[in-house]
Amino acid sequence: MEPNTTDDAGKKYKRPESVLVVVYTRSGKVLLLRRTDHAEFWQSVTGSMEWGNNSPLATAQRELQEETGIVALTLRDWATTNRYEIFPQWRYKYAAGVTHNTEHVFSLKLPDVLPVSLHPAEHSDYRWLDFPQALAQATSETNRAIILALGQEEGYLP
Repeated sequence: MEPNTTDDAGKKYKRPESVLVVVYTRSGKVLLLRRTDHAEFWQSVTGSMEWGNNSPLATAQRELQEETGIVALTLRDWATTNRYEIFPQWRYKYAAGVTHNTEHVFSLKLPDVLPVSLHPAEHSDYRWLDFPQALAQATSETNRAIILALGQEEGYLP
């Protein structure tokens, strides 16, 4: 049975399941995006899975293209899911009683820095930062965790 995706007035709720895609380069630069609805919030590519779509990979590819203009056929699936509390200011987007989100983690390694085409409704700025700077700048704990893991694996962080 599919969960209730709309309220009595027909408002469509977001699915509390999403993706996180960390984009980085061979030279050790990490892409972070600034949210328009929270100017202090810097993050990697993120996005909610759509109702009826059970492919985190397809969602990650869609969100990457929508938020940055980058098209990637191959992403690294970390086979990791995070569960975290949704910030109170964003809970209105979800059905009543939904307080947590499940996040699937992916990464994309690029040969070099690329120009990014931001989705203006979602992000107002972007930066390519060294791993230590990205680790310090990323707002969410789950985003910092994957930046740390990637940075250590690639030799950019101790």
